[in-house]
Amino acid sequence: MRAEIIAVGSELLLGQIVNTNAQFLSSQLAEMGINIHYHTVVGDNKGRLLDAIQIAERRADILLFSGGLGPTKDDLTKQTIAEHLGTSLVLDADALQFIEEFFAQRKRPMTENNKQQALVFEGATVLKNHNGMAPGMYYKKDKHTYILLPGPPKELEPMFQYEAKPLIAKQVLNNRMIYSHVIRFYGIGEAELETRLEDLIDQQTNPTIAPLASDGEVTIRLTATGETEEEAWKAIQKVQAEILNRVGKYVYGYNNDSLPLKLKEMLINQNLKIAAAESMTAGLFQAELATIPGMAQTLVGGIVAYNEDVKINQLGVDPVIIDEHSVVSSQCAEDMARKIQALFKTDIGVGITGAAGPDEHGGQPAGTVWIGIAFQGNTYSYELHLSGMRNTNRIRAVKFTIHYLLQLLREHNQIDV
Repeated sequence: MRAEIIAVGSELLLGQIVNTNAQFLSSQLAEMGINIHYHTVVGDNKGRLLDAIQIAERRADILLFSGGLGPTKDDLTKQTIAEHLGTSLVLDADALQFIEEFFAQRKRPMTENNKQQALVFEGATVLKNHNGMAPGMYYKKDKHTYILLPGPPKELEPMFQYEAKPLIAKQVLNNRMIYSHVIRFYGIGEAELETRLEDLIDQQTNPTIAPLASDGEVTIRLTATGETEEEAWKAIQKVQAEILNRVGKYVYGYNNDSLPLKLKEMLINQNLKIAAAESMTAGLFQAELATIPGMAQTLVGGIVAYNEDVKINQLGVDPVIIDEHSVVSSQCAEDMARKIQALFKTDIGVGITGAAGPDEHGGQPAGTVWIGIAFQGNTYSYELHLSGMRNTNRIRAVKFTIHYLLQLLREHNQIDV
C-alpha cells in the first residue's frame, strides 16, 4: 500500500508553523508497512488543492489530509474533496451537539459558521474529535481511501491513533494485530548502532527494525504483526534479545521513557539523594531533572559555580587544583562533585565543568567537558569532546551526565536494563 500526506494551510507555506503532522503520520504509517513516497503541502486555495488531490490519486492508494476542517472561509478541505468525489456533505448530529454544548458551557454565542465543522461526507465513517470541535472522516471510493484529519497536532494525533489507525489496520492488515516497541539508546551514534545491527536490519521481515536519531539519542522501533498481540510481542522479544546482546550497555529505557525519568526512578528505588555543582551547564542539569514530577524526593539542590571565585569561595574547590590542572579538568570536576556531596550531605555529588564554546576555556578547546560523580567513597570522572554549537554542547553534557549516572548505578547494583 502507498500513501500520500497532503497538508493544507497557507501558514505552512509561509513558514509560520512547522509541519510536525507529516512527521507523526509518516512514522505511524511506516509502522504498518505502508509506504510514504510523497509529502505535499498546499495553501488554502481550492484550485491548487484539487491539483494536489488529482496528482496524489495517481500515485497513492491512501490520501491523508491534515488541516482545513475549521469554520472559516479558508477552511475548504472537505468542501473541495466532496466536490471532487461527487459526494454530498451532511450534518453529523453528534458533532453538532458537541459543538453546541461547547459554546453553551462557556456561555459564548455560537456563530452560524461553526456548524460547518459538523459537516461530513455522506456515507463516511466519522472520526470523533475528543480534543476539538471538527470531526475527521474515513471515506473509501473506488480504489482510494481518503482520511481527513484536523490541523492542530493535539487533535490530529489522538484522532489518528485511536480512530483512524484501527480502520487502516483492518483494511491493510486483514485484521492482524500490529504491535510496536521502542528501545532507547544513549552514548552510541546512529551510524555505529546500525553497523552493529546491520545484518539484523538487512534481514528484517517481521518484526521490522527502524532506527531513528534525535537530540543526541538513538531509538529503534520494532514493529511486528500477528494473529494476536501476544504473537506479535513474542516476535519482537526474539529480535530485542539479540539487539540487547550486542548493544545492551547503551540502552537506558523503552517506549515513553526519558533519561531524567529513568534516573529519577533509579534514585528513588535505591533511596538516594543527589546534588550538583554546575559550571558550563549553569543549572541546566538540575533544570532537566526538575521537568520530572516528584523529583524533589531525590534532588536536594545545587550550586551554579560559573566562575573561579564561586568554585573556590562558595563551593570550596581547592585553588591548587585549578592552578595546577585548570577549571576544565578531571581533577576540578571530581573535586566539585566531592564538595557538593559534602556540602549538601547527599549520597551522590555531581560536578560538571567544561568549555561550551565557541572559544576555548581553561586552556582546553571548545567542546571539552569533564563530568565528576562522587558516590559511596569513590569519585569517577568522564571526559567528553563535543563538536556542536554552544548550547547544543551544554544540553549534550547534561544528557551524558545522566547517562553516566545510570550506568554507574546499574553497575553498582547489578541491574539489567
